[in-house]
Amino acid sequence: MSSIDRVALIRERLTEALNPSHIDITDDSHLHAGHASAGGGGHFTVLIVSDAFVGKSLIQRHRLVYDAMGDAMKSEIHALSIQAKSNDEYFS
Repeated sequence: MSSIDRVALIRERLTEALNPSHIDITDDSHLHAGHASAGGGGHFTVLIVSDAFVGKSLIQRHRLVYDAMGDAMKSEIHALSIQAKSNDEYFS
């Protein structure tokens, strides 16, 4: 799967599960070229803003993101750096 396809996969899964008002996805894979343990999966940074995160701890927010990504975390994505904020946190 290409880097563009992986970004589209991340966007699709997070949008479907968390209905974000804002989402930025950065492919950081080039920073990890030759990283032996990557297993072919990419490295990504995600900033996601959703009311699904209201009242949730950092761990709960990350779990929601990982749950939305599902099996892609075992194959297409090696590492995912997450910033998960509620609308009030991001837009105020």
